[in-house]
Amino acid sequence: MNERMKAHMRSVMERLGLALLIGGAVACANIAGPNGGPYDEKPPRFVSSTPPPRQTNYKGRRVEIVFDELIQVEKPSQNVIIAPPQKELPSIQVIGRKIRVELKDTLRPNTTYTIDFGNSIADNNEKNPIGHFSFAFSTGDVIDSLEVGGVLLNAENLEPMPDIVVGLHANLTDTAFTRLPFERTSKTDDRGRFTIRNIATGTYRVYALADANRDYRFDQPGEAIAFLDSTVAPTFRFATRQDTTWKDSVTVDTIRTVHYTHFLPDDIILRLFKETAQRQYMLRPGRDRADLFTLRFNAPLDTLPTVALIDGTRRTTPWFLTQPVEGRTAIRYWITDSAVWQRDTVHLRVDYLKSDSTNTLRPQTDTLHLVWRKPRARRKSKDSDKPERRPLAFQSNASGMVEVTDTVSFLFEEPMADMRREDFRLEQQQDTTWTPVAFTLEQDSLDLLKYNLRHPWAYGANYRVTIDSARLRSIYGRVNDAYESTFSIRKREEYGHLYINIDGIDTTAFVELLNTSDEPLRRVRVKDGGVLFANLQPATYYARLIVDTNGNGRWDTGDYATQRQPETVYYSPKAYDIRANWEIEETWAPTALPLDQQKPIAITKNKPKDETPKKRNYKDEGRSGDRNRNSSLGGGLPF
Repeated sequence: MNERMKAHMRSVMERLGLALLIGGAVACANIAGPNGGPYDEKPPRFVSSTPPPRQTNYKGRRVEIVFDELIQVEKPSQNVIIAPPQKELPSIQVIGRKIRVELKDTLRPNTTYTIDFGNSIADNNEKNPIGHFSFAFSTGDVIDSLEVGGVLLNAENLEPMPDIVVGLHANLTDTAFTRLPFERTSKTDDRGRFTIRNIATGTYRVYALADANRDYRFDQPGEAIAFLDSTVAPTFRFATRQDTTWKDSVTVDTIRTVHYTHFLPDDIILRLFKETAQRQYMLRPGRDRADLFTLRFNAPLDTLPTVALIDGTRRTTPWFLTQPVEGRTAIRYWITDSAVWQRDTVHLRVDYLKSDSTNTLRPQTDTLHLVWRKPRARRKSKDSDKPERRPLAFQSNASGMVEVTDTVSFLFEEPMADMRREDFRLEQQQDTTWTPVAFTLEQDSLDLLKYNLRHPWAYGANYRVTIDSARLRSIYGRVNDAYESTFSIRKREEYGHLYINIDGIDTTAFVELLNTSDEPLRRVRVKDGGVLFANLQPATYYARLIVDTNGNGRWDTGDYATQRQPETVYYSPKAYDIRANWEIEETWAPTALPLDQQKPIAITKNKPKDETPKKRNYKDEGRSGDRNRNSSLGGGLPF
């Protein structure tokens, strides 16, 4: 063995001995690294930058910002907003403690540029974010420094709207929003709040835009928008506030007066909405069964299509029944003429309204060929030669417990030929006897297949609905099986009642009673300065008021072309706890609070992120450390 080989073997043995020594020490003493102590709850601190903050006459397109610890930027392409907006997306890189931003566009002269990171910058380990961090420089001699702020809410339900672009236009014409990109922009945070920084002195219009194509202008019909009716002129005033330092949770250390610059306006409220004027066109039609076909559209229809057969036959009587469904985005056509529905292929001419390239509705004619392929018949058993009979099917809520305010309904699977009140029997139980009672039966105004049975239900009473077999017949000749069902009405003392006095609203309006999921349960029009919700089950309720400007009984969205705002919605900030056999009277002034302070947090879905400081879990960390140590023992020698 030569000297070189001997030296190599000595080296290997020395390393092996050292490894065994370390391994034995770990196995015998179970030595662990230090543990414990609070999490780092402080966000990264700005250290330096190139160029320096608020640098003037800067001609470069690279910005580098250095922090005091390792950092990360969450979804920079989505969360970092640069104003004025860039045509080409900038390059944003994180390199250890440094952020590097490369602007691709040629910089404008005499312009203040803002790189708004929002809350996207956080330390690499504990993910503590820097709140509302932004960086500004100017290509001219001046840094514009004015600000405006506010909040963006969903117009229909007052939900705070996060991650939506808010922008300014110095061009005050209405067309600037649709033709030009914003001059200054920001983005809403998780509370729906926004601050647009580094604004020059002047007068502006304010907009919000769910920018689908990131061009910073309203040029897509499906984009949600908001606009302020009035212009804003940013200004400021010098102000003071009291900052308190605490020794502990109950003891004040010091109170000091802090001078700061208060930028105005800071209370802008924008209401986000989508216009209903979507591009309208027909989707793929379908023949669901031999006697039924459906025409589907991408948007609700105001005017129903005109349908005609292409067979050369002149018809003096209707050959179908029409049923709008799915919010008038689909139209069912029930074929009543057996000579038509027995055809394998039905040839149709359909006249309807379709949006052109300018989103204007224009007449359109299509020819359709609807094919029906009869399903293969099932093989009959040898024991039965009788033809298969399928009775007329329907659904009803006439069972179990029915609320005193409910309507008993019957929903059939196909249109009925002749529905008569005499075919139904409604009885009320009197002791042990069932006594017939009067009722009305009428077809639902919105659903061809639904019929409503109405009666002034008595508290605590039991009722029975009976239909003899073969009394009901569909237009296709199918008849019902015998039907009988009983149901009960709650007792009077099981209900509570709520009356709300409405102050400060002198226009047409209605109030919706909401459940804890912010879903409407009842709707009552404001009359004589109030609304009554009678016969409520014990529960917690909420309320919102809709100013019904056009009096159509529903909330209507806005329209930018005509400068029409969506109808105003107010939320009562109070929860109404209804108890059995209680009558409650409340007073509500819908305009008393700003809109962003109205909706109760309990029913707000877009809640702000939890900002509770993290606490170290020593138990879990100890277990994790044990697992890591055990796994390292089997990982091989350290060489």
